[in-house]
Amino acid sequence: MVLKVFFPSCCSSADSGILVGRWISEQNSAVILAVVHFPFIPVQVKQYLGEVQRVTKVSVSVLGSWSNSKQEKEESLSEFLEDLGTIFCHEPWIQISKEGDSKFWSCSTIQKHSKNPQEEEIILVYYDQRKVMLSHLHPPLDTAGQRAEDASKLSAIFDTVARSRVLFLTDRYDEGPIKLTHWQSDGVEASIIVELMKQASVPACMLLTFLLSLLSGICRSRVLKFWPLSFLWSKLSTCEQLGHRLQHLQVISSNKKAQNQNQLMRKANIFVSLLIDVALGMLLMSWLYRKNRIGHLADTLIPVADHVAEELQDLLQWLMGAPAGLKMNRALDQVLGRFFLYHIHLWISYIHLLSPFIEMILWYVGLSACLGLTVALCILSDIIALLTFHIYCFYVYGARLYCLKIYGLSSLWRLFRGKKWNVLRQRVDSCSYDLDQLFIGTLLFTILLFLLPTTALYYLVFTLLRLLVVIVQGLIHLLVDLIDSLPLYSLILRLCRSYRLAAGVKFRVLEQQDGKPLRLLMQINPLSYRGVVQTYRLPTYSCYPRDSWASLCKKLFLGELIYPWKHKGEKQN
Repeated sequence: MVLKVFFPSCCSSADSGILVGRWISEQNSAVILAVVHFPFIPVQVKQYLGEVQRVTKVSVSVLGSWSNSKQEKEESLSEFLEDLGTIFCHEPWIQISKEGDSKFWSCSTIQKHSKNPQEEEIILVYYDQRKVMLSHLHPPLDTAGQRAEDASKLSAIFDTVARSRVLFLTDRYDEGPIKLTHWQSDGVEASIIVELMKQASVPACMLLTFLLSLLSGICRSRVLKFWPLSFLWSKLSTCEQLGHRLQHLQVISSNKKAQNQNQLMRKANIFVSLLIDVALGMLLMSWLYRKNRIGHLADTLIPVADHVAEELQDLLQWLMGAPAGLKMNRALDQVLGRFFLYHIHLWISYIHLLSPFIEMILWYVGLSACLGLTVALCILSDIIALLTFHIYCFYVYGARLYCLKIYGLSSLWRLFRGKKWNVLRQRVDSCSYDLDQLFIGTLLFTILLFLLPTTALYYLVFTLLRLLVVIVQGLIHLLVDLIDSLPLYSLILRLCRSYRLAAGVKFRVLEQQDGKPLRLLMQINPLSYRGVVQTYRLPTYSCYPRDSWASLCKKLFLGELIYPWKHKGEKQN
């Protein structure tokens, strides 16, 4: 039988006394939490441990005695240590003593009430009480069988120390009858700044909750459900990001206490993400309003839009000729070319009509950076969508025309094979056609087949332009997703205090000698950076589509539209 004794390293130099902790009978383990020094009254110790057990719901008791032989030994002290086993009545009674300056310790057990006492092999495990107290054990998600059982055993050790927080509030400055040694014996670890922030956060959270409730009530009102406003709210990525940040503010301003460690870390990650987002937005705003950069940006925007329009006109003129030596249908080519050239002319007129107001619009848009860098990036994505609206129109026209011809050719091809599409049963059935139907079908098939290359070329060109715009918007939204979903607080905690995120423990042998207990040092294995991101990653509401390559190729071949936004209510994790 192996007895495991977990001893806090902070008690190695403690004065002689009794060991207070929890006995885990399922694992045959003893978790030492503190050392109670002499002199003391056993009745007062029992009363104090009863109060601790009532508050923490942890079965804390006296497990044994501790003797530091650096002190001057007295026979009365050794006799008193032996008699403590009969006073507190714990089986087995653990006796640990430090042998002067020697690195060897002696650890033994006494079983007075057992009829057949067995000699047990003892393993003495040192652990850093502060790190175990402040850490949170994350067992691997893919553990099974024995590994999952080991993780649960370690969780019991971590949980025992974490739930005994009340026991660690008694330090050496307390004037009570009981003196303890633990990781906070020299004084309770605290920060005046943190305590002041806790006190000031209560009225601030109440005010913020009230304002957010008003704002959320306005957002849920029926005014925003009418057609123009509901359409803009569902299509503009800025509105989606503002709604996402509003939910984040409601989470961190909630007066409900976090139920577990994951909820606490989620709140902390959201708070740090908002803080860094707003800080980056303020830096961007200060850069924009310095040295009249907004005026220079407005002066550059109109020439760039004109240059893009001229390039599109040159591209259409090239398509209306003989592009790459291809023989096109001249009549359809001229009709499509003039149709798109007219749209470009309308677009240039629209841009020049807005040119006097561009600088003022950019000036007010720059103020939105105070809401965060992600809001500014979403506004940039919406501006790109508005400035390339003519490219989107060209793509829609070309896609609809190409899709119509593809579906027409597929339907006429079924006619040649004597089949048709059954709308009711959603399948292809056999069908007999007369001579007139076959003749008309042949003519239509020939016309659509010879007009397909011209339509396909326009569709291909405008699809490539559309994909270029979608890729630019996708890169912007990927950056927004990175800021929104990255658990920055957890990563900072992993970098500075890695023991707070424990994935497990490892044991290092300190000494091993015949006749002496095996001494081990328990060290915490921190969670990997990838594990931190996977465990604490925040949900995002990205407006960028995440279709697979196969689905995207299928949409391009069939002429289906590629939207730069998601449908409302579609949540992306």
